[in-house]
Amino acid sequence: MSEVVEVGGPDGRAIEVLTGGDPGGVGLLYHGGSPSAVADHPPMEEAARSLGLRLVTYSRPGYGASTPRPAPGRYADDVTESVAVLDALGIDEFVTVGWSGGGPRALACAALLPDRCRAAASLAGVAPYDAPDLDWFAGMAEENHAEYHAAEAGRETYEAFLVGEFLPILEASPAQLAEALGGLAPPVDRAMLQGDFADWLSRTFQRAGAQGVVGVRDDGLAATSPWGFDVADIRVPVAIWQGRQDAMVPYAHGTWLATHIPHARAHLFEDEGHLSLVGRLEEVLLDLKQLAGLGPGA
Repeated sequence: MSEVVEVGGPDGRAIEVLTGGDPGGVGLLYHGGSPSAVADHPPMEEAARSLGLRLVTYSRPGYGASTPRPAPGRYADDVTESVAVLDALGIDEFVTVGWSGGGPRALACAALLPDRCRAAASLAGVAPYDAPDLDWFAGMAEENHAEYHAAEAGRETYEAFLVGEFLPILEASPAQLAEALGGLAPPVDRAMLQGDFADWLSRTFQRAGAQGVVGVRDDGLAATSPWGFDVADIRVPVAIWQGRQDAMVPYAHGTWLATHIPHARAHLFEDEGHLSLVGRLEEVLLDLKQLAGLGPGA
């Protein structure tokens, strides 16, 4: 059974945490996308439990019931919350996976916590905004063009944009998700927007909006800023998962990360999108365990 608890964070801030999976297993720190907050997802919990992993995830500052930061941070700064959560739960070594905007957070753990993080996976994760030899926007749906260009204009302009344009996504019911996402969800991803997955995605979006657009704003500002670490310095085993049909995070982001992270294992698919990759979660976790030396073939 999953459980939501509150953990003390930096500067007296609260962090909303969800735990599940195998309570005696190796820690699995899951970083959700942008936007996201803790929401029970039985298929994820069952996959973790069946593989002997203790699932841990948390609402980043400004999402759910987690206290916002005084000022937006970088991806590297989220390692502080990750350490606070892991320490509070008594977890030393762990593996981590990040989906979409959570991808850089998983990579930050790999880069900055090499003595604790045994392996990391980026699932449809973005590449650095200032990455050399990468057209960051090429292949991205127009909705994301508009959002990230608004983020470039600064905190106040971006927040106003989100209040006017992004709230329908945060408030969407499962049946409304496909329309709310628009061009961000090509056919392969629209096919995922049903049943348990659509229910979970809607709940995580709605929980993410508990404080309005604060968390989304800070996520977007982090995405358009330097990460605070260099992926070339990562020495922890890393897997990169990316689909060519992805309209939120283009395929080139995955290939760039796979090329620039030392010894990264690339899983690149012609027929997968942004949401559909989550359907491979058990495969992702099996591969992650193998990378960490915790499974067959390690």
